Amino acid sequence: MKYIIVTGGVMSGLGKGITTASIGRNLKNKGYKVTAIKIDPYINIDAGTMSPFQHGEVFVLKDGGEVDLDLGNYERFLDTELTREHNLTTGKVYESVISKERRGEYLGKTVQIIPHITNEIKDRIRRVAAKSGADVCLIEVGGTVGDIESMPFLEAVRQMSREEPKENLAFVHVTLVPMDPQGDQKTKPTQHSVKELRELGLKPNIIVTRCPEPLLEATVSKISLFCDVPEEAVISAHDAKDIYEVPLMLEKYGLTDYLMKHLELSSTGAEDDSWAKMVERMNNLKGEVKIGIVGKYTHLEDSYLSISASIKHAAIECGVNYDVCWINAETFEEHPETVTSLSEYDGILVPGGFGERGTEGKIKAIQFARENDIPYLGLCLGMQLSVIEFARNVAGLEDANSTEFDEDTPYPVIDILPEQENVVDMGATMRLGDYDADLRSGSLAEKIYGQSKIVERHRHRYEVNPNYVEKIEASGMVFSGKNRNRMEIAEIPGKKFFFASQFHPEFKSRPGRPSPPFKAFIESML
Repeated sequence: MKYIIVTGGVMSGLGKGITTASIGRNLKNKGYKVTAIKIDPYINIDAGTMSPFQHGEVFVLKDGGEVDLDLGNYERFLDTELTREHNLTTGKVYESVISKERRGEYLGKTVQIIPHITNEIKDRIRRVAAKSGADVCLIEVGGTVGDIESMPFLEAVRQMSREEPKENLAFVHVTLVPMDPQGDQKTKPTQHSVKELRELGLKPNIIVTRCPEPLLEATVSKISLFCDVPEEAVISAHDAKDIYEVPLMLEKYGLTDYLMKHLELSSTGAEDDSWAKMVERMNNLKGEVKIGIVGKYTHLEDSYLSISASIKHAAIECGVNYDVCWINAETFEEHPETVTSLSEYDGILVPGGFGERGTEGKIKAIQFARENDIPYLGLCLGMQLSVIEFARNVAGLEDANSTEFDEDTPYPVIDILPEQENVVDMGATMRLGDYDADLRSGSLAEKIYGQSKIVERHRHRYEVNPNYVEKIEASGMVFSGKNRNRMEIAEIPGKKFFFASQFHPEFKSRPGRPSPPFKAFIESML
């Protein structure tokens, strides 16, 4: 197994995740099987209980793992499916070690950070890497070098560097090269970051520099000299027009070849240019569709990262530019008359979410889309609110609602899942991950997917109440996808496009292989 360990310095949010995913994509293009692990130093067991305001989108894996959004980038760039084991958190590590101590597995020893915590980290990394069957395992260490939270993880990979043959492990350090007001590239932040890394016993083999403009030769030479890495191992990762161009940029500056030489990876003879072709299509789109996304985390686009990516994938496939506008649903609650502004959009999307805030505004947006025949895509809560809107305004069930928002509603068309009624813990207790659905013959859903059975990822506690399905369908809404007695898809025949899913199709969308509902949504606007 070859390991590539990616660390970050100076500040968070530099792009370690995209760098890691891009390295993996380029190695995959060379014919290698690649897997990835994300280390998150927070004490949470997983990202499931975190607010999008805190940590951006919670990405859901096929096995129901609720993880950091970087794993979504890994899946999209590598076109692979990961599991919850690929996300390593402080919470998971300490929970495991403490459980072992309680069972007496440490034979009476004093349990300490070194060796017990670090051994647990190393064991988990090696186990996941081996189980994947990959040639190369990428490991992104979250946070910034110097953070107290990440110390045990950095110590663990330091130990791995002693235990593994030197040709089996490479350290890539992502750092910042800012520009001063005169436009000079400043190397001091990088120098200090590498110095701090060395104080922990780690030496980078490659330095990837984030900078506004390409690194000058003099800057490369200076970093090489002061940080003791060859000049060809100082890689310029300057600002790109789009993150999908980053793999091509890193390839251009020789990062893949340098890594292959360091890790003694011989050429497989395979060269996959599908990513380059996808980027070329992305840069040659014609026309434009305008999409309004009505949500409540709209000031933080990372909250809906997979939705943004899915729209991009679909637009590239359809050959059209897109303009996404983020609309705060509460605006339509405070100023109901402003809902008419949605007429300027070619399509309207209502994403998932939790809690009552903004729901009535979303319902007004859905009603406007339905009544004015504007293509509509609803996801998770977006489907539940579509059913509520239809029940109230078409099926004659006045004051219909979800018991999540009104326990005393006369028409609980959305109700809690039966197995959720007595759940106390909030973490990892929802209906999560892959579930199948049977699609109704001749439906829009079957046409979109081109098959009668699908598998998509879920994250919800509430669902359509089966007691109201007959009444709602008699009024014209069709539940065209079902998992036994659970409604997975709602559509309204006769509309340009009205499709809503209880699942999250955005989690399985890939560049070059867009999610079918998103592709159909874009096509309906053309």
